[in-house]
Amino acid sequence: MSVKSAQVDGERFGPWAVVTGASSGIGRGFARQLAGSGINVVLVARRLEVIEEVGRQLRQEFGVQYRAVRIDLTDEDFLATLGPATSDLDVGLLVAAAGDGNVEKFLGAELEEHLRIVALNATASVRLAHHFGRRMADRGRGGIILVSAFLARRSMPYFSNGGATKAFLVTLGEALNTELRAQGIHVTVLMPGSTDTPLLAKMGDAAGKPMTVDQCVAEGLAALQANRATHVAGRTNRILLAALPRPVMIRAFGPVLRRVAESRELTASQAGAPASSAESLNP
Repeated sequence: MSVKSAQVDGERFGPWAVVTGASSGIGRGFARQLAGSGINVVLVARRLEVIEEVGRQLRQEFGVQYRAVRIDLTDEDFLATLGPATSDLDVGLLVAAAGDGNVEKFLGAELEEHLRIVALNATASVRLAHHFGRRMADRGRGGIILVSAFLARRSMPYFSNGGATKAFLVTLGEALNTELRAQGIHVTVLMPGSTDTPLLAKMGDAAGKPMTVDQCVAEGLAALQANRATHVAGRTNRILLAALPRPVMIRAFGPVLRRVAESRELTASQAGAPASSAESLNP
């Protein structure tokens, strides 16, 4: 069944949107649906050749403008590149979709890997929201979408650090949703469950049946326009989250996550590499 793309208010959230993680997965899906609403896109990712190709496709299909900016969001000074690259644009929307997280034993991963995920998921989002939030406040309208995760509402073993950074985004976004209303800025935290993206492979047997990127993105954009502070993508996920308290979810998912972590640990040891050495999904 095809999913109808969301139609976004270009007056409030345009004429330009900044989308991180735009080379694949949910970030790329946001760029496509925004372009389908006639909003120009700044595509941010590490792989310049990929986002250039994405931009060309969007320009050809939807007639929008694009700008591709190569950035690693774990670099502390990435705004020194992104700021000047967007200073001449009227940015009405920020979609912070780049992120990563490993199913792993906390002590089995290297500290540097944990800190990389904190920098990508949490610190970069604060920097982005502050920088573009100030610009939107000056124009009196705009929107911010922070992409978190379904498990952010339920701290889970073997997803401790990744889950904690995603929970941080929920707390940040819920506060900003109230705080920035007076400046005309909508803020929504999108909480996807299992979604058909490159991150799916990292979740292993814990992934379950995935939803499509198109559906996830369309729900996120609809939630933004309604200015809902948080939105769990997928009706089944919303029911599950409401029905199962944390102890029950740990009994249901904990053993599965442990098996995934142990499997990754075994595979990495056989390959002679740390279990957390997989390529980052800050694409």
